[in-house]
Amino acid sequence: MVREISAERVERMQRAGESFTLVDTRPEGSFEAWHMPDAVNFTFGKEETLTDERTAAFDRRVDGDRPIVTVCAKGISSQHFADELASAGYDDVAVLEGGMEAWSAVYDVIEIAVDSVEILQLQRRAKGCLGYVVGDPETEKAAVVDATRHTEEFRDAASERGYEVTAVLDTHVHADHVSGGRALASELGVPYYLGERARERGLAYEYTPLERNEVLRIGSVDLKALWTPGHTSEMVNYLVGETALLSADTLFVDGTGRTELEFSEDAGERGARMQYESIHRTLLAEPDSITLLPGHVTVTSEGEFEGGKPGKPVRATVGDLRTGLEVLDLDEEAFVERSLETLPEKPPNYERVIEVNRGKEDVDGDEATELELGPNNCSA
Repeated sequence: MVREISAERVERMQRAGESFTLVDTRPEGSFEAWHMPDAVNFTFGKEETLTDERTAAFDRRVDGDRPIVTVCAKGISSQHFADELASAGYDDVAVLEGGMEAWSAVYDVIEIAVDSVEILQLQRRAKGCLGYVVGDPETEKAAVVDATRHTEEFRDAASERGYEVTAVLDTHVHADHVSGGRALASELGVPYYLGERARERGLAYEYTPLERNEVLRIGSVDLKALWTPGHTSEMVNYLVGETALLSADTLFVDGTGRTELEFSEDAGERGARMQYESIHRTLLAEPDSITLLPGHVTVTSEGEFEGGKPGKPVRATVGDLRTGLEVLDLDEEAFVERSLETLPEKPPNYERVIEVNRGKEDVDGDEATELELGPNNCSA
């Protein structure tokens, strides 16, 4: 009998080091582009039969004595393959319910230790998206920054710690995932904020603009909007009191944001020059002790984090990056050259994702899932 197993359960099994074999039945190209950690690729179609020849090939690839978990894009071909394995005598077979779509909705909630404020980092395990709940323990008020479309994850993280969310903010018009900011603000009946320059992106909805260096008060905690153009023209980072900096796609713990998605007319050169100024004149002007919390962590095609570990805080201090991140030692010309020469593939469907986040196109949950499948590629 084939069991169904949730993506969250598989993630816990992997973290605990449990012994099992994860078999991905998608085509080789899809697998190579993006897969779960430690997965083995064994392509198997939903109409295919597990012949003796295919069984022998499978046995050469995996240890059949270990429990087997199958996965595909949506749990269809992997369910069929799991049934075929069970019929062939494999006695401990499970299928990951919902496939890679379900895997893309797995989150970890990580507490970030900083003074006088509680910050929760919500890590989207499969894509590396990082969103935040910024809470004031004294007044039990909180803000949500860069919520994904899985808004319940942010609501639950706040409510489980006794916080009332009074504001929802985005740092910019995202290109790699569908934002949940507007939806969450609507659900909670609270203001939705973006930087004032966002109006220049032609948004088809109303929002509350934050001017450059404007301070939004959440309980007794100040969030200061720092205009940091480069990745996008309207980008703002948020300085949390005197302790933390939410740096979005401007500066990561291991690199900087790409600039050509909006500034495509010159392959991102203008954006790269803006990025250099934003980093050196704004972010690196902050004290070394400030904790920098980025908007993404790079997820490799093997499903591993670069510059971090799943379930652990993705963070650095301004001082750490000032002295340890090589790209920050470059002068402007070298920085621009490097930014334009080290670009990964563009995020899947990024143009449509931008249109959705500008309010120009509406998509349902299934369409949003299809648009987002794959890792984020917002770093340079």
